[in-house]
Amino acid sequence: MIKAGLLALAVLAATRPEARAQAGADLVSRSELRVCSDPSDLPFSDQHGDGFENRIVDLLAQDLHLPVRYTWYPNSVGFLRNTLLALKCDVVAGTVSGAPMMLTTSPYYRTGYMIVTRSADHIAAPSLADPLFRGKRIGLVAGTPPGDLVVRHGLMAQVRPYELNVDTRIESPPHQMLMDLVAGRIDVALLWGPIAGFYIHRDALPLDTAFLQPEAGAAPVDYAIAMGVRSADAAWRGALDAAIARHQPEITHLLQSYGVPLLDAQNQPLKP
Repeated sequence: MIKAGLLALAVLAATRPEARAQAGADLVSRSELRVCSDPSDLPFSDQHGDGFENRIVDLLAQDLHLPVRYTWYPNSVGFLRNTLLALKCDVVAGTVSGAPMMLTTSPYYRTGYMIVTRSADHIAAPSLADPLFRGKRIGLVAGTPPGDLVVRHGLMAQVRPYELNVDTRIESPPHQMLMDLVAGRIDVALLWGPIAGFYIHRDALPLDTAFLQPEAGAAPVDYAIAMGVRSADAAWRGALDAAIARHQPEITHLLQSYGVPLLDAQNQPLKP
């Protein structure tokens, strides 16, 4: 009885799109570059094509001689299940290299979380272990990796939390955090590098940044970023890898034009 029940569940699962995707069928479109992305997530993507991931996709589409077609879905719980694994697209741009549930391409940039401070305060410390941070009001997006270091160094009582999961069409907690820092409502912001760099660059904010120093035994605070495809689409990943390699200098220049702070292969800041 138990075996029959399990078999029935397996048959049911095999009829689902994500199961068919794992079965090795060639499901990649040959006539379009089908991308799933968030419609309101600058600096990464938006439905007007103004994000840097949109621009990178355009570079690869030109290389592959394919028109781009987007399926838009909020970058939230269920994103992969309702996009890539539901066969609505063939690539997700801007995912962590080695992310689960996908094959990922070779990384096309590396970045990390940053300590952001007011330029006038002259705080040049990349580690939360520094006594300079004692008594400082710290902005932190709830549930992000820097929280591990905040707890480790006994700074949690100084934290002002900002929401992680919001409707990005209406509000942007990271941007609000930076505005609070400029206004003096907090003293330090711990923020994902591409977001911090973009707003500081775009709005000419009087803020300084330093990559948050990783620590042994704590959650990583720097990551390699790649594109994701379905687990069965190894050949498609290879085609994307080749296109990324051909355009890596242009991709790097584009990222820097958006203010994205980059790390090199030795995890050192890459100069513009």
